[in-house]
Amino acid sequence: MKPLEGLRVVTVALNLPGPVACARLRDLGATVAKVEPPAGDPFETYCPGWYRELHRGIEVRRLDLKASDGHEVLEPLLAGADLLVTAQRPEALQRLGLDPESLARHPRLCHVAITGHAPPDDGVAGHDLTYMARHGLVAPGTMPPTLFADMAGAERAVSTALALVIARGRTGQPQAATAPLAEAAAQLALPRDHGLTAAGAVLGGGLAGYNLYPAREGWIAVAALEPHFAARLAAALSLPVLSHDALREKFGAQPAAHWEAWARERDLPLVALR
Repeated sequence: MKPLEGLRVVTVALNLPGPVACARLRDLGATVAKVEPPAGDPFETYCPGWYRELHRGIEVRRLDLKASDGHEVLEPLLAGADLLVTAQRPEALQRLGLDPESLARHPRLCHVAITGHAPPDDGVAGHDLTYMARHGLVAPGTMPPTLFADMAGAERAVSTALALVIARGRTGQPQAATAPLAEAAAQLALPRDHGLTAAGAVLGGGLAGYNLYPAREGWIAVAALEPHFAARLAAALSLPVLSHDALREKFGAQPAAHWEAWARERDLPLVALR
């Protein structure tokens, strides 16, 4: 039995964070039903393959929630659900009758609202790129290699949803909370803000055993952070101590693929960059 078997989720969240969060809940055993507008989820157009993967095993219905017949179908779904997941701004939820005050008609329904920013700024427009840029996680002229805030925000939505359901079990009352994507970006920035990953800091290139090195072909990432890993790496390379220059010379002698296989045999945290 999966841990969330029996939990019933309804989602009207479009684009990326909501579907990622609901796929995670599905994988944990929850039953998920999704309501999309008549035109569908824009994410299906952007990335159809991933859309299909995220919606595997999820019942998808297309309803016009701006019309009464759409609500006639939605209401029984909400009445039987434990959790509603949304990703619309507050004014849109109010127009759809899915704001916290309106949802009081369902006395068991918890509600996690994925928002861009925390209240009272939850109506401010934004997307992954702007949340990351606001917290100094975007370099000029370089697009981020993935959607960090969206993916971290999806996990934040899942943990928030589970906290709400647990609280309902203790109190008997439905719970509601927001899961702001900008807060997920802010949390991602904390190692940098505290100096841990700043240039030259212990995890920012200052430690020889936790660094990137060019190999004869390609590059490798070495993460021999703990003393036992550092000692094992030094012994395996016949080095008295780990230094940037010594490791650069050693790793430059063989291709990255060689070093990855070599490290696996010795239980060392080292991989080739893809």
